[in-house]
Parts: sequence; structure tokens; C-alpha cells
Amino acid sequence: MWIQYTAIGLGATLALVVLYLASCIRILNEYQRGVIFRLGRAMPAPKGPGLIMVFSPVDSMVRVDLRTITRVIEPQDIITRDNVSVRVNAVLYFRVVDPMRSVLEVADFLFATSQVALTTLRSTLGQAELDDLLTERDKVNRRLQEIIDKHTEPWGVKVSVVEVKDVDLPEPMKRSMAHQAEAERDRRAKVINAEGEFQAADKLRQAAQIMTPYPMAMQMRYLQALAEVASEKNSTIIFPLPLELLAPFMKSGRDGASTATLTNVRSEDTSPGARDLSESGNANGPGVIPAMVSGNGR
Repeated sequence: MWIQYTAIGLGATLALVVLYLASCIRILNEYQRGVIFRLGRAMPAPKGPGLIMVFSPVDSMVRVDLRTITRVIEPQDIITRDNVSVRVNAVLYFRVVDPMRSVLEVADFLFATSQVALTTLRSTLGQAELDDLLTERDKVNRRLQEIIDKHTEPWGVKVSVVEVKDVDLPEPMKRSMAHQAEAERDRRAKVINAEGEFQAADKLRQAAQIMTPYPMAMQMRYLQALAEVASEKNSTIIFPLPLELLAPFMKSGRDGASTATLTNVRSEDTSPGARDLSESGNANGPGVIPAMVSGNGR
């Protein structure tokens, strides 16, 4: 009888041992590590991944996730260096590189890292100007990453990327920037137009230099322009008349006006000296009138 009782006791003890060992089994995934505390003292190295034994209540384990963690930094009201009030939020990417320090050096590395990123975002962007915040976004992100990573390095946390997500500007500032962009576009358009006029003038100068020795080339160009205008079935045709064709008539007009002026002077001056001068001029020809006028003056 006692043998039966002994066998039952051994079986029960063995079952309890098996149940205890089964309860001590822990399975860690590839991205997890376990920091083991034995009687309150941390083991030298973390355990995992795979199957490990945690002998409770002697041992206790803290699981640490090694994957990259994404945290959104809540929007912050920031006054930039040039006294512009903006509202900025960012995205933080970090991961644990040393599970032992992430557990032993800080109570909650997730909350601590988020708070460091929040305060760093406010202080760093407050030292930057609005133009740098809008145009030099990569430079600002690198600076934030370096500062936050320096604070979290003693905790075994590596900050890989910090990205400024949104920059909300006040409405008056948006309107001012829109006016500035419009003025810049107008300036570029005027510069491009002026450059086009300069190039066109240079080409016209070169064409004029080529056509100057050949007057007939200009006449052919006029005829070509007339043919182009007439091909559109227009009822009114504007034909440019070259000034070279009017030059002989203009010269004849000036000569006739000069002769008429001299005739009027002769007819109005009836003094004896003037009559002598007129008679002498008729005798010697009109070409010697200026010389006779000079001699009479002497």
C-alpha cells in the first residue's frame, strides 16, 4: 500500500515539476530581447531570440522591442528667430540598440524619447528663421536628429530620422508670401522680355549690316512682307514706304525753299547797295553770291 502511495506522490511531484518548467518557458521573437533580473540583479546579457527559461519567482523578465518605433510629435506653437509665429509638428523614428541600458538607465524610454524630441523641436526651431524652416528643411531635420540622438544615446536608443511634417503659417503671412512670389514672377517675366528684345535688336542690327550694301534686298523684303499680308484676304493693306525713295523729293523741297527765301530777301531789300548786290549776282551767277556778300560787308 505504501508503495502505491509513494508512486502517486512521485507522480504528483513530477507533474508539478513539469508544470513548473512549462510555466518557465518563454518564447521571444526575432525582434525581441529579454532582460532577466535574478533576485533583483540584472543578468550580464539579454536573452533571446527563441526559447528561454525564466525561473519565476526567482527570475523576472522585461521584453524589449528592437524594431523601429514611429512617434508623432504633437503640434507646437513656435516663434522663429525673425519673430514669426508658426505651428509645427514632426515625426520621430528611433529604435533600441542596447536593451540593457534602455531598461536600466531610464524608467520609460518611449515617453522619455518623445519628451526630449518635443522640447528639442521647440528650442531648435525657435533659433531658425522662417526662410530656413521652409527652404532648408533637410538641414533642420539633420540638426534635430543630431541633438535628440545625443540626448538618447545614454539610454541605448538610436534616433535615425526626424522629419518636420507640417508648418502652418498665419493667414497674413501666407498672403504676404503670395504677393512676394507674384512680384518675383513678374520680375522674371520682365527680365526675360528684356533679354528677348535685346536679342531681337542684335539680330536686326546684323540683318541691317548685311542688307546695307544691297538696297535691292530691302525692296525684296518689302515685297515679301506685302505678299504675306495679302495672303490673309485682308481688305486693307498697309505697305511700308522706305524713306530712301522720298530722299530726292525732300532734297528738292529743301533747295526750293532756300531759293524762295533768297528771292524774298532780294525783293524786300530795295536799298542801293542791295540793288547793286542783286545785279552783280545776276551777272556773275548764283554761286558767287556768298563771296559778294562778304566783300560788301568789308
